[in-house]
Amino acid sequence: MYELRHLATLAAVADEGSFGRAARKLGYTQSSVSQQIAVLEKAAGGALFDRPGGPKPVRITPLGAVVLEHARDLLRRADELSDGVQRFRAGDSRIDIGTFQSVSNTVLPRVIRELRDAHPGCDIRLFEEETDAPDLTGLDLMFFDGRTDGTIENLKLLDDPYLLVARPGDFPTGPVPLEKLDELPLVAHPAICHQATVEDFLRARGIRPRFVFRTEGNEALLAMVRAGLGAALAPRLAVLRTDETLALHELSPALPPREIFLLWQAGRTHSPLAAHAIEIARRAAADLTPDMTVS
Repeated sequence: MYELRHLATLAAVADEGSFGRAARKLGYTQSSVSQQIAVLEKAAGGALFDRPGGPKPVRITPLGAVVLEHARDLLRRADELSDGVQRFRAGDSRIDIGTFQSVSNTVLPRVIRELRDAHPGCDIRLFEEETDAPDLTGLDLMFFDGRTDGTIENLKLLDDPYLLVARPGDFPTGPVPLEKLDELPLVAHPAICHQATVEDFLRARGIRPRFVFRTEGNEALLAMVRAGLGAALAPRLAVLRTDETLALHELSPALPPREIFLLWQAGRTHSPLAAHAIEIARRAAADLTPDMTVS
């Protein structure tokens, strides 16, 4: 009924005080401006301007003032819509990312930093949870340590090998035979996610460590090792940044590595911001790969 171009013409006539000046401002002919105002007047059911003729400016009528007030509001909203779409295309939108502890300390900081650098106006929201099954409700992307079913698409980022973490001197330098873990006091993460897979792997080979303490926190895990409570089985990402108070040993044979994936809902169209986040995560994981072995 009321087209935006007609409303923009109405505002221009009101601002300029004449059909001719409004036409020059908009790049129309004066007859085109007159036709557009006539369309609006027909739709509104009355005159929108008093036209005194000659050099005197046209004046908005009471009906015209009502239409003009709403016209300016609609034009402002249309501008906001256009600006919002442009910002979205430029990546200045919102992204919700699910994560877990090891990724939050290694891969994710680079993703955040590069997104912020490239899209200063973006809104990044993070949700950290250790869970057996991924729940992508309300999330654009989710880092997860396991494979999923066909309702979720994924990108494998890297293999995260398990290491034996101990105090220096507790074990000879080099790989530790897997059977040495039998009856060994261990501190460990809760038996969920890939930790459960590791423990099943050991039990299937008759190896039963004594789990003396469990914690979700990587720092608490390492602190208990330093304190002498026990050794620990930890994925490499959890111990990338250690010091001389801890020794890292590969295991022989190796435990099944934890697979790190980036997930999203199947069939979902990515925003430019989410697409950029995926590419950054891919590069960050590739750059981490050389650090995944013990030197």
